[in-house]
Amino acid sequence: MFEKDEKINSLVDMGFSEDEANMAIIRCGVDGDLSVLVDSISASRVAGNLNLSNHQVMGGCFDSFGGRKKARLVEERKKKRKRCGCTGQSNQPSLDCNHDEDMLIPNPMVGFNLPNYSLPLVRVTRRILEQDMGPPYFYYENVARAPTGVWATISRSLYDIQPEFVDSKHLCATARKRGYIHNLPIENRAPLLPSPPMTIFEAFPRYKKWWPSWDQRTQFNCLLTGVAGPKLTGKIGRALASADTPPSQSIQKYVIDHCKRYNLVWVGKNKVAKLEPQEIEYPLGFPKDHTRGLGDTNRYKSLGNSFHVDTVAYHLSVLKGMFPNGVNVLSLFTGIGGGEVALHRLGINMRTVVSVEIDKASKRIFRDWWNQTQTGTLIEIDDVKSLTDDQVATYVTTFGGFDLVIGGSPCNNLAGCNRSSRHGLEGKQSVLFHHYVRILNAVKSAMARK
Repeated sequence: MFEKDEKINSLVDMGFSEDEANMAIIRCGVDGDLSVLVDSISASRVAGNLNLSNHQVMGGCFDSFGGRKKARLVEERKKKRKRCGCTGQSNQPSLDCNHDEDMLIPNPMVGFNLPNYSLPLVRVTRRILEQDMGPPYFYYENVARAPTGVWATISRSLYDIQPEFVDSKHLCATARKRGYIHNLPIENRAPLLPSPPMTIFEAFPRYKKWWPSWDQRTQFNCLLTGVAGPKLTGKIGRALASADTPPSQSIQKYVIDHCKRYNLVWVGKNKVAKLEPQEIEYPLGFPKDHTRGLGDTNRYKSLGNSFHVDTVAYHLSVLKGMFPNGVNVLSLFTGIGGGEVALHRLGINMRTVVSVEIDKASKRIFRDWWNQTQTGTLIEIDDVKSLTDDQVATYVTTFGGFDLVIGGSPCNNLAGCNRSSRHGLEGKQSVLFHHYVRILNAVKSAMARK
């Protein structure tokens, strides 16, 4: 089931529907190569009938037709990569031009530049019109591997500015593939110091004692809102206890697949366990016990939907020299305050923060942190719908404008692992993006009048 889900996620990420992905796996089997599944869906589309009879699918995955189709797709992909300038040269990352209309997803996902690299890996040709330059500076984050067309829509809505895609594994010990659209300068960035640990054992050396040699993970996958329960970890322990030493390849694969998916760690002989919430806070860049005081379910949920502090701080670091006297921030549905924590760790004073967040648990976490660390003014608003354009104009007049408008929608409606409500930008949470655009435009208009 895990392998099936992974292949469905990959096919959906390519732009196919979940029904098409399921039918392809039924026809070709869960062991079918991804390229074969793609060929099968393409053949079904041409045939105009996804509900093929058993007789029609007995010949495998349309071997003859699929071979011709695959060759044509490869040739079309080459032509499109050439048009996009995706040459795959050694000094630049390869670019996946097919993922999201004309949005180029870099591989490796290193953004416009990173502190770990001596030379920029991407030739940046950002086009920002003069009227769209800051202040106000704006910064919007969402999951990188969104459904087809999502990032093209986000870019069009935010003044056609090119997204910056970053995987946090280049900055810490865990992956988190996110895209950022902003009008911040990209020169003279500076990372947070001290640098966070880059591997699992650097972050948590105590786990090395029980780590088997056949588990070759060095970093965690994306830290999610849900975690493995005792039923799964117990099942893994029983499978290992009854296996040979070392376990067979099939048992190793079964265990590693689940360890990767749920970021399980080794805490004893044949014993795996989930990361505790305070352990997740550490690689994400939050202070110790940032989410303590809530139930574990809320802690995992809030951390899974949070910013990665070190990535955001690297991007926001350019503000430090621009605003030596501090900043006024409009924070839109940023959860537990990853943006504000990043500014604080950079040493940037927040004179005023207007925070819009509906989740009560996240509001409590952020308010407690603010009261312990900040001296500025915090204004909290529950529902983004209640923040009208007139109210925005009043805040601009009261505080003299906003220096930064930061926001990010929870990624659940866009994430590939979500099989039930992956509704793109019209999902229950991701629809917040449209409010972000509305409010940002209201801020720009009010500041232009002022």
